[in-house]
Amino acid sequence: MKTTKIFFALAMSATIVACTPKPVAPEVEGDGTSAPAQEAVKTLKDYTPSQAEIDSVSYLLGVNFGSFLKGYNFGDVNYSKMMAGMKDYVKAKGDYRDPDFNSQFKISPELINDVFNAYLEKRHNYTLLANKEKGEKFLAANLKKEGVQKTDSGLQYKIVEPGNDVKPTAQDTVWVKYKGTLIDGKVFDETPEDGDAVHFPLNGVVAGWTEGLQLIGEGGEIDLYVPADLAYGEQGRPGIDPNSTLIFNVKLEKVGKFVPAPEEEKK
Repeated sequence: MKTTKIFFALAMSATIVACTPKPVAPEVEGDGTSAPAQEAVKTLKDYTPSQAEIDSVSYLLGVNFGSFLKGYNFGDVNYSKMMAGMKDYVKAKGDYRDPDFNSQFKISPELINDVFNAYLEKRHNYTLLANKEKGEKFLAANLKKEGVQKTDSGLQYKIVEPGNDVKPTAQDTVWVKYKGTLIDGKVFDETPEDGDAVHFPLNGVVAGWTEGLQLIGEGGEIDLYVPADLAYGEQGRPGIDPNSTLIFNVKLEKVGKFVPAPEEEKK
């Protein structure tokens, strides 16, 4: 896992709009018309945020921190401790650049990168192992189901419809409709049922697809049960945790045979 450098000054994007007074139109002299009414003089009360405004800002600060926690996969944190740390920082005296500033805290902010990175690495490794064990358990049970077969690579598949004799090779382009789900049934990607098939080179997708689609021909349909090492591995991707076993239902509509570029004429 790459080390995540997190700075003490958490990046909270805030846009501050400077409020400038509107210019007052000059009075018109000598034309008999009355001058525009002057704006009322503002008092401190006018610039005091209402309770509703304070509540809105407070809630959105929470949303901002929630986005940070979720984005970095902090998981379930102790919110009371987090609130205590926030209050301690707000009440802290002096400037953070002062030599003794960090001594006011129960845990020195200087340790934030080390503590955060150790915690996140442990969570990442936990996710890797947990998903690996879940995937292995699923695949072991799945292999016992009727019609499910396994290749030497560990890919499991079930041919729903074999299709014709026009089967793709790894270099060919395929036109497919598909649905991808996690082993808990959550759909992470799919083509619209009433939409057109999508196409791509078969060697440009995950290894489980490249191997599995070569088992059927045009018009065929196959269920693929793809171990993590034949899918997105330890990296995962948005919507797919690291070490996730994936399930795909794929309908192969068309195969575009690879045509090598003509060699240059020899001189």
